[in-house]
Amino acid sequence: MDTFAATDLACVRGERLVFTGVGFSVAAGGALLLRGPNGTGKSSLLRVCAGFVPPSAGQLTWNGRPVTKEWDAQRTRMTYVGHLDAVKPAFTVAENLGFWASLGGRSADAAALEPLALDHLYDLPAAYLSAGQKRRLNLSRLLVSNAMLWLLDEPTSSLDDASSAALMQVIAAHQARGGMAVIATHHDLPLQNLSVLRLGPA
Repeated sequence: MDTFAATDLACVRGERLVFTGVGFSVAAGGALLLRGPNGTGKSSLLRVCAGFVPPSAGQLTWNGRPVTKEWDAQRTRMTYVGHLDAVKPAFTVAENLGFWASLGGRSADAAALEPLALDHLYDLPAAYLSAGQKRRLNLSRLLVSNAMLWLLDEPTSSLDDASSAALMQVIAAHQARGGMAVIATHHDLPLQNLSVLRLGPA
């Protein structure tokens, strides 16, 4: 069973210690919620996991092997969705989705957007989308990803209740296929095989 884990991770950004001594383990089919007040390092931890920020101490492993020794392979195993929407406004919904699909050597059509209810906007320029629709479009990269590990930063931000429920179904389906997710959020999420890592003061 595939397992993504961290041992004694520390992160320093701008000469400030953001967190230290962080450890966790997420197995295939599991999800880990990162909880804590603003500024306690949830987003920084996701960025360390994604390889955007090097850890100041500690180690990340995949099936017991240090990720630092196989970053190229690790990048094919993960998809990162940040809290800012990386949507190109001049592109249509279809073009944004097609770009993300191409990164994994895949193609996509309107049917791929049905789980997040964006299929009827397939040919619309992203500049005309509402904040919630842009958020769903940003999250739609998950629908065309074959990555096992999803790293999600405040994924329900700007989503209404129906869209949040649809996203939970997408994540649950990913787990059912043996995928795993690490999710920074202030909210309780109705997911199975769930553990919680609290950052910041006890």
